[in-house]
Amino acid sequence: MLGRCLSLMKPVSFKYFAPRAVDDALDLLATHGQEGKILAGGQSLVPAMNFRLARPASLIDINRIDALDYVREDGAELCIGALARHARFETPVASGALSALLPRVARHIGHVPIRSRGTFCGSIAHADPASEWCLLAATLNADLVILSRRGQRNIGPSEYFVGALTTTLEPDELLSEIRLPLLDDSWRAGFAEFSRRAGDFALVMCAALLRLEDGRVLEAWIGLGGATDRPARIAAAEAVVTGTDGGPDVLREAGNIAALTIDPLVDIHASAEFRRDLVRAMVGRALDQAFSR
Repeated sequence: MLGRCLSLMKPVSFKYFAPRAVDDALDLLATHGQEGKILAGGQSLVPAMNFRLARPASLIDINRIDALDYVREDGAELCIGALARHARFETPVASGALSALLPRVARHIGHVPIRSRGTFCGSIAHADPASEWCLLAATLNADLVILSRRGQRNIGPSEYFVGALTTTLEPDELLSEIRLPLLDDSWRAGFAEFSRRAGDFALVMCAALLRLEDGRVLEAWIGLGGATDRPARIAAAEAVVTGTDGGPDVLREAGNIAALTIDPLVDIHASAEFRRDLVRAMVGRALDQAFSR
């Protein structure tokens, strides 16, 4: 029995390709289609292959494509290439409100080895509901740049995320870049997450971004992750905060509205009511951070 279990801790046979240019990777994706998988950080794919939950016939390793390894400001956007690792965001990489928000979020991702290998774009390609970067992409309405031999398409998170581990990314497509809006100093940011232990998947997390003038909210972006099958902005909670100067009653009402708006996940980790309670708490904490900065 032990030998049987150990034999299942390694993947089935596959072909391995290591292109050195984006065009070569796109050619391979076009050729192998459903049977091919992109390998970047591999922090989700490799364990799934070892347990034979994923059985790709071909692996297309993009780690040698230097052109995909970048984080840079371009005009009003922060552009993040497909090989930018989580650890890169532990120190500021952007100006304005993102300079503090990205490091705060990055430190919640797994543990040091995972942050050293896993990638920002890979996390979004995987589309785990508990992914911090998926939440940030949804809250900031990121621009997702997708390449294939058929050309380039740019889509937003509401079109991209379909459900848990499910997106509109086609088998022959590469998520090559994420573009986040650069937010000036009129914006304030907060982030709160609850997990059972440090490094565990988040049960609920909230990102809150507020544009303030004379202490009052001109614009509010409030996103939830981990609570439902995909990350999303909570428009009703944003409306509660907009036009106010914060305060305990406003934060409490925003949390209550968010908790009542969602259709929460139910699993072995949390009941629907427990997740709703966590939503109330995380929304309040994230907003409190944003108002306090």
